[in-house]
Amino acid sequence: MSALPGECPTREGARPVTPFGLAGMPALSRSTVDRDESVRSDAERLARRWSEARLVLVDPRGRTPVHRGGGAPRAEGDGYALAFQETTPFGAAPPEAAVLLGVSGGDTYWALRVGPDEADRAWEDLRTVGALLDDTDAGLLTAAVALLNWHDNANFCAACGSHTRRVKAGWARDCPGCGREEYPRTDPAVICLVHDEEGVNGEHVLLARQPVWPAERYSVLAGFVEAGESAEACVAREIAEEVGIAVRDVRYLGSQPWPLPRSLMMGFAAVASRDAPLRPMDGEIEEARWVHRDQVRAALAAGGALPGLILPGRASIARQMLEGWANPPGH
Repeated sequence: MSALPGECPTREGARPVTPFGLAGMPALSRSTVDRDESVRSDAERLARRWSEARLVLVDPRGRTPVHRGGGAPRAEGDGYALAFQETTPFGAAPPEAAVLLGVSGGDTYWALRVGPDEADRAWEDLRTVGALLDDTDAGLLTAAVALLNWHDNANFCAACGSHTRRVKAGWARDCPGCGREEYPRTDPAVICLVHDEEGVNGEHVLLARQPVWPAERYSVLAGFVEAGESAEACVAREIAEEVGIAVRDVRYLGSQPWPLPRSLMMGFAAVASRDAPLRPMDGEIEEARWVHRDQVRAALAAGGALPGLILPGRASIARQMLEGWANPPGH
C-alpha cells in the first residue's frame, strides 16, 4: 500500500504516521482585525473613526487593562478580555501618539501609550494573558505592542538624524529633514524543535535553558537571522553555536509575531543524532538535554510543568511546537 503525500510508509495494515506540525494556531498569530490601509492617510475618516472608536491603552512595560471573562475557548481556567477605553478624554481628534489598529465587527480600534493606573484596573502583558484572550483581543494587543515598541525606538531618522514624526495613523514615520519615510521594523528569528532519529518524529526532544531563566524552565532553541542568511541556514548555525551539534531535515512549521520587542518567530523542526555530545555555549545556554516524549506529555497533561521540567507558556509558539511533537497524527 502506498503512503499518502507527507506520510511515512508503514507495514501492511498499520496506520500511517504523519510528520508532526503545530498543535494549533500560535496564540499571538490569531486575529480578526482588518487593518484597512486605505484609511490611514485620510484625516477626515480618521477623525470620524476616532470619535466612535474603542481604545487599547498600553503602558511602557507592554501591559494593558484587562478583566476576567470571555477569552480564548481553548484556554484552561478563566479567560481574559481587554478593558477598552473611550477616546473622548484624549481629545476630539486622534492625538499624534495614537496608532490605528483596524476594524473588526464594525468597531474601530486604536492604541495609545500611557502610564499605568493600577489603582483602578488590572494590567497584564502578552506573556501572561496572550493565550487567554479571544482571537480579536489577541490580535489587537499584539499589534498595539508591536507598533508602540517600534515608535519608542524610531524617533530619529537613520539617514540624517532629524527627529521624525508619526504619519499614516501610526504606520509610518516621516523625516522633515530629508523626506525619508520609515516603516515598522520586524526582526526575523528562528525557533527550532530538534528531535532524535527514532521513527518519523523521534522519541526525544532537545530542550535547553538560558542562564537568566528560572530554575527548571526549558524550551526549544532559537536565534536571530543574520544579514544575508536564509532562515534554514540560521537554524543550522544557531543549533551548532548554542549546543554544538549538526542538524538535518530542516522543515518549516509556522510563524508567530513576538513583539518583545519586535520579533517574528519562524518555527522549524530538525533532526539530530542523540549520540552527538552536547556542548552548551558559555553565557547563552546554562544546560541542554534530551527529554523523552512521555515526560513532555506528562508535563503538558499537568498544565505545562512537572518537578524538574517547566515548559514554555501558552503564549509562545514553542508550546504549540512541543504539543504537536508530543502528540503527532497517527499516534
